[in-house]
Amino acid sequence: MRLDRKLHMMLAGTLALALPLAACTMAASADPGIGAQQLMAGDGANWLSYGRTYDEQRHSPLNQITAENVGQLGLAWSADMDTARGQEATPLVIDGKIYLTTAWSKAKAYDALTGKVLWEFDPKVPGETAVKACCDVVNRGMAAWGDKLYFGTLDGRLIALDRNTGKQVWSTVTVDQSKPYTITGAPRAMGGLIVIGNGGAEMGVRGYVTAYDAETGKQVWRFYTVPDMPGKNDEEYLKKAEATWKGEWWKLGGGGTVWDAMAYDPELDLLYIGVGNGSPWNQAYRSPGGGDNLYLSSIVAIKAKTGEYVWHYQETPGETWDFTATQHIMLADLQIDGKPRKVLMQAPKNGFFYVLDRTNGKFISGNAYAPVNWAKGLDPVTGRPIENPEARYDVTGKPFVSTPGAAGAHSWHPMAYDPTEGLVYIPAQFAAYPYFPEMNWKPQAVGFNTGIDSAAGAMPAIREAREAAKAATTGAVVAWDPVAKKERWRIPFAGPWNGGLLSTAGGLLFQGNATGTFAAYSSKDGRQLWSFPAQTGVVAAPITFKVGNDQYVAVLAGWGGVWPLATGVLADKSGPVRNISRLLVFKLGGKGKLPAAPPFEERPLNPPAIVGTAATIAQGNHLYGKYCTVCHGDAAIGGLLPDLRHSAMNTDPAAWQTVVHDGALADNGMIGWGKYMTKEQIESIRHYVIKRANEDKALESR
Repeated sequence: MRLDRKLHMMLAGTLALALPLAACTMAASADPGIGAQQLMAGDGANWLSYGRTYDEQRHSPLNQITAENVGQLGLAWSADMDTARGQEATPLVIDGKIYLTTAWSKAKAYDALTGKVLWEFDPKVPGETAVKACCDVVNRGMAAWGDKLYFGTLDGRLIALDRNTGKQVWSTVTVDQSKPYTITGAPRAMGGLIVIGNGGAEMGVRGYVTAYDAETGKQVWRFYTVPDMPGKNDEEYLKKAEATWKGEWWKLGGGGTVWDAMAYDPELDLLYIGVGNGSPWNQAYRSPGGGDNLYLSSIVAIKAKTGEYVWHYQETPGETWDFTATQHIMLADLQIDGKPRKVLMQAPKNGFFYVLDRTNGKFISGNAYAPVNWAKGLDPVTGRPIENPEARYDVTGKPFVSTPGAAGAHSWHPMAYDPTEGLVYIPAQFAAYPYFPEMNWKPQAVGFNTGIDSAAGAMPAIREAREAAKAATTGAVVAWDPVAKKERWRIPFAGPWNGGLLSTAGGLLFQGNATGTFAAYSSKDGRQLWSFPAQTGVVAAPITFKVGNDQYVAVLAGWGGVWPLATGVLADKSGPVRNISRLLVFKLGGKGKLPAAPPFEERPLNPPAIVGTAATIAQGNHLYGKYCTVCHGDAAIGGLLPDLRHSAMNTDPAAWQTVVHDGALADNGMIGWGKYMTKEQIESIRHYVIKRANEDKALESR
């Protein structure tokens, strides 16, 4: 056991004795102080934490807005954001004020009644940080404790702000900024600690979560999710994990980042974290010879005060498909087989809905909530997946088309739970993914390190193939009964892009989607009762709160995230790909109006002639898949960011080099790639883009 861990454990007893006095002092000095009692109780008027309360159920007791009167819901006010990138944050509401984060890790405060801006804070994240982010420059929200607000930045800082003024109180760097770590998730606050994770497993890092003192920003404990190289692991849980790994996994970190989900049980003092994918994805490279690779794709329970390991449950042993367990973790007390059980529930990427005993991590049940072909089911006793042997693609070139795919059957978009109906509402997505192993793969300094050949799996320029892919890529809100272990009903969507959810005691379920619709449904049967044209895709989860005598519903709208960035080919012509980032706030009788939406015009392709040789274009195809797909889209069909098929630089090799090689647009997030590719290689990517533009122009003329 490391010395710092021993000291923290010795201090735990003193800290426990000091907490009651500290809480009294905090309550006296804060105006008002946000502490454990408020976060547990959740009075309904406020929204104090990412999931509203520690159990993360995202269910509000407010019932002024009901199934009978929701048709009278109207826009109270809206506020435009200053970032045209994905908006994924859940706002906090404290005593009539709304606090939120936006893209590029900016923070804002509004008067909840009028929409007046109270303060703004820009941490000035360097634009070149964008290359480290797998899935847009997003941020999912804040934590509140005492009189402060806390949030992470894309470049790995944890920042504390004075809640009343928006002034920075302290800032601490939580990652090695020389490595491709990012922070997009919301921190959690408990017992005077602020806990934050990080992302970057696609790029090549080692995952962990860290707790910091809420007042000072000093590190209290750190919990690693995968072992270091043998001989460097002092903690017993990491020594145990060593035996489940093969090869030299530590050289690329191993992965296992905790980039989103957490939940907390104050009675048990257990913090539950969801652990992410391996680095690289392809286990044949990451851990040659196999093994479970603990604690990848696991839920881990740790003591919140000290960071001590308590138990774990691994959902996808030896994961190789980017099947993370970082999806929404929810706590509830349920009657199962006639007995009260303290449970933890999750619908992770792998397609199975899990119910665990949260006191000890024992498996209670698990059933598929989405189509699954990588496994034949779960062992009824242990819950271990019964794998399809064909699903393990390898290093010899053997591919596998998996359902679900790397995007998962459920991603970060929050679920909701209605205790009256006994239902968990899952924003599910149904999409396959072709895993083509990259032959003779070697890790690279920048970009994705997955061991997958993205170019080999790119969508072909065949209209029938694209239409078939679009038709097969769907989604739904799945109303899941965790006691009966089955779906009760669903709300189907024509695409996979349905956003986070909110349920209320008024019998309502609120959600936005990529078609630009923000809607209210009956939580009993899924009937749509009301809708509002948001003019942009909505992926963030809504909240509800009360000021005076009025209940409000709010959502941060703004199309973004991994789907529009990397899968423009699927979004093409199937919905609004524009980003209009706004906070939308509704109440009964609201009379507000949005400005007219800008026209959505599709530009015809007008590329230069193909002049690159077949060898040059093939090289460009490979390099584009390796470095460019994640931001500029599969098969060079852009979604949120510039569509390179339309770029004027396609006709200007010198301008192309100025941007791509030299980094003329680094402040906008487009780094210079001259350190990683030669000018000839960068030129080959231009020729590939020209070829792709000509192919799609030919498709347009058909």
